[in-house]
Amino acid sequence: MRVLLVDDHVLFREGVKALLTSRGIDVVGTAGDGLEALAQARALHPDLILMDIRMPRCDGLTATRLIKAGLPDVKIVMLTVSADEEELVEAIRCGATGYLLKDLEPHQFFEFLDEAAQGGTPFSTGLAQKALQKVVRQSSPAAGCSAQEKIAPELTRREVEILALVARGVRYKEVAAALCLTERTVKYHMGEILRRLQLKNRAAAIAYAKRIGLVADEGPAQTPAHRSRP
Repeated sequence: MRVLLVDDHVLFREGVKALLTSRGIDVVGTAGDGLEALAQARALHPDLILMDIRMPRCDGLTATRLIKAGLPDVKIVMLTVSADEEELVEAIRCGATGYLLKDLEPHQFFEFLDEAAQGGTPFSTGLAQKALQKVVRQSSPAAGCSAQEKIAPELTRREVEILALVARGVRYKEVAAALCLTERTVKYHMGEILRRLQLKNRAAAIAYAKRIGLVADEGPAQTPAHRSRP
């Protein structure tokens, strides 16, 4: 795994670089702000970028969005001190594959990196559900059933919520946690969604959700849809 490390604190950056290198991970470059990160990403094409959020000149959220626009296959994991809900959700919107806090123990850090390398969506403990619950609130039609009927009249409100999350690439297990359901129940609802919409598979359901505007069609660059499958 070829890694680009982005952080404006030199001491922290060099410490993480040494830690990664000690585990045999190839740190192909480092950057001190978002503009440097963009230039380095374009030049080096890393497999994974570890990105801080609050940096001078260009913050990590803006850099993530710019990098994913040009290099959609590059995985970006935020590595930050911020557990702010708005920044967490915005990172996902910008294309981040995961969101890790800097207070991780080294063994946890490497477990999350392994998860990212295998196509997963690593989040520090508690953050995944926090983010998904906010996504659920934003995905739910604000005006109630009448608005839901305009979006997808064939589906129940619960099915719309589930489809909105699945269309963002969220795994069934995480959808279940966010909606306080069992994974089996989520799978049942997905089966009902496919039946009601007369669709063949999950990919067709995701395409449908984007077509009707339930989620933004941001291509392979953003939503967790390209990351991992349940």
